[in-house]
Amino acid sequence: MLANLHSFFSGLVDAGMLPTMFSYGFVVNAFIACLMIGPLLGLLGTLVVVKRLAFLSEAVGHSALTGVSIGILMGEPVTEPWISLFAFSVLFALTLQWVRGRTTVPYDALIGVFLAFALALGAALLMFVAKKINAHLVEQVLFGSILTASAYDLVILAIITSVVLVLAFFSANEAYLNALSPDIARSRRIRTTLHDYGFVLLIALVTVAAVKIIGAILVGALLLIPAASARLMARDLRGMVGYSVLIATTSALIGVVLPMYMKWAIGTGPAIILVACVWFVIAISVYSLRKEGQPACV
Repeated sequence: MLANLHSFFSGLVDAGMLPTMFSYGFVVNAFIACLMIGPLLGLLGTLVVVKRLAFLSEAVGHSALTGVSIGILMGEPVTEPWISLFAFSVLFALTLQWVRGRTTVPYDALIGVFLAFALALGAALLMFVAKKINAHLVEQVLFGSILTASAYDLVILAIITSVVLVLAFFSANEAYLNALSPDIARSRRIRTTLHDYGFVLLIALVTVAAVKIIGAILVGALLLIPAASARLMARDLRGMVGYSVLIATTSALIGVVLPMYMKWAIGTGPAIILVACVWFVIAISVYSLRKEGQPACV
């Protein structure tokens, strides 16, 4: 199937409908990855903002760095340490949620503790990892390199995207109700604890899927910025989800294509986040103009 997509894009290049860079397979892989990672992060990011858990996505993102380091030290392929990455990130997120339910420590403080642990352990392990691999590969883990996305990476991303979309189709309303008002959700016999564990699990899975594209340091930003921008622009929750998906997807696509087309020496991860920040500035402008246009209360 991937070969057919490559042929399709090559045909569009031959017809003069796309720039010549789309004749390269790695560019097509990057484009396909953006079409999946954008809606994925945009959709889940709205829950992150509604639940006010932006700090959580940062903590799980940094845990991915530790997972990659453990995988490399255990002998997994340097470019694809998927087993340790999945295992550590999922364990980190579920342990955080488990501890939350058994302590009285405020959630943001608890996340800060786990974030500090992930950073300290990751930094310690990187000292050993740097002796075994090229430092440039560590940089790819930290800041992403979507242009190295392989067919295997796309398969994993497609599986996680499918899982999230299926869950969204069947339980999105319950998830948003639980995020907005857990008490009302419990009164309607919605299993709030299950939704909370499912939420942190999805954050972990999506983070793992996005690490190679955006990087461990920046993946939390693409979960947060599009959803925050959408909240400023939208008038209701449905509009917020739509705007968030649109902003995340266009940020990913422009962040990959524009630097290549303009031949700028900018990493794809930082470029994607910078485009998302431009969207945030636009959202603030739209919100300010709309607020100024409203009649003053008498």
